[in-house]
Amino acid sequence: MRGGRIIAVEGGIAALVSEGRLDDLLIDGPEGEGPRAEEIHRVRIRRALPRQGGAVAKMAGGAEGFLREAPEAEEGALVLAEVTGWAEPGKAVPLSGRRLHRGRLAILTPLAQGVNVARGLKNREERARLEEAGRAALADAPYGLILRTAAEGAGEAEIAEEVARLLAREAEASAGGPPGLAAAAPSAAERAKRDWAADEVDDGPGVFDRLGIWEALAALRRPRADLGRGAWMAVEPTAAFVAVDVNTGADVSADAAARANLAAAADLPRQLRLRGLGGVIIVDFAPMRKADRKAVESALSRALAADPVQTVLAGWTPLGHLELQRKRERRPTAPLIPDV
Repeated sequence: MRGGRIIAVEGGIAALVSEGRLDDLLIDGPEGEGPRAEEIHRVRIRRALPRQGGAVAKMAGGAEGFLREAPEAEEGALVLAEVTGWAEPGKAVPLSGRRLHRGRLAILTPLAQGVNVARGLKNREERARLEEAGRAALADAPYGLILRTAAEGAGEAEIAEEVARLLAREAEASAGGPPGLAAAAPSAAERAKRDWAADEVDDGPGVFDRLGIWEALAALRRPRADLGRGAWMAVEPTAAFVAVDVNTGADVSADAAARANLAAAADLPRQLRLRGLGGVIIVDFAPMRKADRKAVESALSRALAADPVQTVLAGWTPLGHLELQRKRERRPTAPLIPDV
């Protein structure tokens, strides 16, 4: 793999390669697999559950969803809801009553008015300029707008053009009609180009062969992830949680456990991201003293800070395992990787 940050697209797969290493992955699922994240659906409220902060919703095709952020949902009402993640077989599709329309530069918030700028942009003059550009782009539309960090330096015309596309998507979604899909989700390639910062996009013939991506994808079918110097960790999903087991392997040096645990903590978010795994994560690190846990937590926290998937570090169990709670917004990758 060559250096820099490259978005590689082949077929229905988008891969982010950073300094020669596979860093992120999005794969289009098969047609007809069911609701996808970022789709907007018209759903029928079947049962309101105000004490649980949501409602059970019936989707077109018979799927059942659990709708959150819809406190005023009334039984029998037809409402717009966004699919927020992947639903495990037999479980309700996660839905939100607060739909969003995402672009590379901005996010349209139909149910929350006002123009805001991402906190990552610190320059006051630039923030003020973007706020003004956002208000001009919205014109009289009764919606809100969030200017993303990628909007820094973007011209007013470019921002206005993107906001116009987002407004058109909202108009499509809110046009009315029977239960069913109101606005489609972006493809893997579209999401990658929208959300990933990269030096170049390469969608030429054989790009995955040229960058060595097929070999990296094949490795994701196996639980084992190498950590260097013979150490490795196994990342295995079960029905209840994702189990991670860290091993020193062939490394028998005095600091083998500390080195393997720090390497595992630094690489775990990337492994979970590439494998599309979420929910409860339980990590069984190589045996270490309690005094060494702080360093492991710090390494993991730094890696999570750069990870786009919301993850909460819950803490250590009495048996010395580390627990995490990760948003299940992607579907498992392994079944989607084609044989090549």
